[in-house]
Amino acid sequence: MRSKILDVREEHRWDVAVIGAGPAGLAAAHAAATGGARVIVLERAEHPRYKTCGGGLLGTSQRLSAEVMTVPARDRINAVTFTHDGRREFTRRAPGEPVVTMVRREDFDAAWLGAAVRAGVTVRQNSLVRGITQDDAAATVSVANGADVTARVVIGADGSAGVSTRHVGVTFDQQDLGLELELAATEADRFRWRGRLLLDWGPAPGSYGWVFPKDDQLTVGVIMKKGQGTETRRYLRDFVTRLGLADRAVLRDSGHLTRCRSATAPLRRGRVLVAGDAAGLLDPWTREGISFALRSGSWAGRVAARGGDLAAYDRMIGERIAPEMAAGSTLLGLFGRHPRLVHAAFASPYGWRAFTGFCRGEISLTRVLRHRAIRAAVHALGGRPGR
Repeated sequence: MRSKILDVREEHRWDVAVIGAGPAGLAAAHAAATGGARVIVLERAEHPRYKTCGGGLLGTSQRLSAEVMTVPARDRINAVTFTHDGRREFTRRAPGEPVVTMVRREDFDAAWLGAAVRAGVTVRQNSLVRGITQDDAAATVSVANGADVTARVVIGADGSAGVSTRHVGVTFDQQDLGLELELAATEADRFRWRGRLLLDWGPAPGSYGWVFPKDDQLTVGVIMKKGQGTETRRYLRDFVTRLGLADRAVLRDSGHLTRCRSATAPLRRGRVLVAGDAAGLLDPWTREGISFALRSGSWAGRVAARGGDLAAYDRMIGERIAPEMAAGSTLLGLFGRHPRLVHAAFASPYGWRAFTGFCRGEISLTRVLRHRAIRAAVHALGGRPGR
């Protein structure tokens, strides 16, 4: 099928329809198309478009993306500075492969869009989805412009507040508010931050802030439990001032909610699967979601292309991602109760190796918690088994 991007009405019966053209949706579309399916993606906006996101790619995301495109990296990080509410600063460096690769989401998503189109995916932009209906044979997506789409399988990747999330009935047991500024970087800023990011353990339990360099921009943000809006805004304001960045030009000022699924939340309803943020798949501790989006989207696309056993997708998430989220939940609880101890742990050789191994995709949080000494320490400090 000739690959194309559509902004006009086109009525077809498709094998797979994907709602949302972010990392989860485009990974799903690419996987389904390379599996031989006729695929359409419905995107409410138009690429390239800004998305509130730190834009730090872990090793898993970097490798999955590099298989299908040239990753539009803005910086490659080999040094990390840690602070605890602005104090007790130290910096660690790791030679070799980047610990984290920095991208701007508008570049990253556009690159994934190009990869999907090259794989034969049809993309219809400016298409706002209103609802989903289904029967035993197919599912139909209602679009605001009236051009409904019917497919054998629908994959929802339209965010945690999206239509597909509501249709499937996903529930959440953790919600956090992230606030972020995109600042114009001066030449001095670019020299100061090139190849280095900062993580600051914040004033409230489980909160933290970050500085992510992206060439001529700095992404500065904070995240805190939902319901503490005033405290979150104060943390961001104080954080920026403390860093000496209060006078920089603000290119973007945005916020978003991150939501982690409940352990028993469904991932599928009939012929509709949800992936990425729409399924509440992200790490509860770091709130990192791109690696979860790319993996879950790819698995959903492969399962949808085969079309038979859709429950295979539920099993994949249960076996490969649910344990990671449980480990992240355990570590979030430990971090919330003992931030100083966690801060000190990253200063140790073992803590730094674990951090870099996790970021590079060499080890998972599940594996970290399996280490006998770590498990003993977690239990001694009042840690509880993950969800």
